[in-house]
Amino acid sequence: MTQRIAKLAKQLSLKMAEQSDIHLYTAQTPNGIKVSILLEELGLKYKTTTIEFSKNTQKEPWFLEINPNGRIPALTDTFTDGKPIRIFESGAILQYLVDRYDKDHKVSYPFGSREYYEVNSWLMWQMGGLGPMQGQLNHFNRYAPEKIPYGIDRYKNETRRLYKTLDTHLQNSTSGYIVGDRCTIADISCWGWIVVAKGSGVDINEFPTLAEWVQRMLKRPGVEKGRHVPSKHGYEDQLKMTEEDFEKKAAANRGWILQGMKEDTKK
Repeated sequence: MTQRIAKLAKQLSLKMAEQSDIHLYTAQTPNGIKVSILLEELGLKYKTTTIEFSKNTQKEPWFLEINPNGRIPALTDTFTDGKPIRIFESGAILQYLVDRYDKDHKVSYPFGSREYYEVNSWLMWQMGGLGPMQGQLNHFNRYAPEKIPYGIDRYKNETRRLYKTLDTHLQNSTSGYIVGDRCTIADISCWGWIVVAKGSGVDINEFPTLAEWVQRMLKRPGVEKGRHVPSKHGYEDQLKMTEEDFEKKAAANRGWILQGMKEDTKK
């Protein structure tokens, strides 16, 4: 009976994957690749539209209808009532996808289980801590029009503290993943940020268990395929870059980034 139920659940999951009407609006960023990685892990069919920050596409009226906040990623789908649904904020998108499409719990746990709530704890940890802190570090270290040591030190120290928190937690993991016996959206949400440590000015080698986890995740076919959506992921190139290379790359993007910030203040 148990095997039959498992088989039926798998068939239902495959049927839902075939019926999905997912359209992902994204860019090659730590937040953007979270969703494409999960979609690949779940084997879901989806369409992709690239949002070009340098052209301010995320502020165009058609996109603001999908995400009023004007950020990526965003996702549309046909909901169970047959009507369109929009989901924005990367954490919310990850939760939507596993709740609706991961019925056999390939990268999730049943609602109400201890592991379910722990996954959500780490997901919120990433959304409220790791992403914002490392994002601010990137801005002050790479894109600010002037180097402000206090800002750089503040966000680098906090990013390193968060790395240490996850490194210590992973040392006690028997599976090598953040929660329980499998890769979950907790791992997927964090990976895109940790993997760009060098570009942020953080030495991943200070956190050996975390560095091993990065490589473990890279070996997953879903991660490998999903990280290259909508364009090539720069992890391998980044490892070869010098500090001077990072500064040159930042300088090429600094103009439109600062211009976008200026435009935001006018609204």
